[in-house]
Amino acid sequence: MLQLSNSPSDTFNNNGSTPTESRPWGTFTTLEEGSGYKIKRIEVKPGHRISLQMHYHRSEHWIIVSGTAKVICGENIEILQSNQSTYVPQCTLHRLENPGVIPLVIIEVQNGEYLGEDDIVRFQDDYARMPDQK
Repeated sequence: MLQLSNSPSDTFNNNGSTPTESRPWGTFTTLEEGSGYKIKRIEVKPGHRISLQMHYHRSEHWIIVSGTAKVICGENIEILQSNQSTYVPQCTLHRLENPGVIPLVIIEVQNGEYLGEDDIVRFQDDYARMPDQK
């Protein structure tokens, strides 16, 4: 992988066109983006999880590629394996966790009017990324 010169946490994938962004919990790569949709490959490290969050402007479909996913969506908690999927409606509290010992890989399909990374409202975060946790 090639390193981007302006950000140490971003790398290019093998074809040199799509950046992979690092987060404390793992990485994500935007595979395709168009009007009203975005498709990402997300990898969550074993024992890690994303923040408990919601989005005002988008819904998400998660398809498990490999590993085990613990999914919180609203009041529901479920464990998903390879080739299973779930839907996260807009404005719904949700979290993705890897309780397993191998990396969790999912494909995320976002749909909505606005798909920016700043459309994240965090309610709990293990990595102190909320304003009152810093």
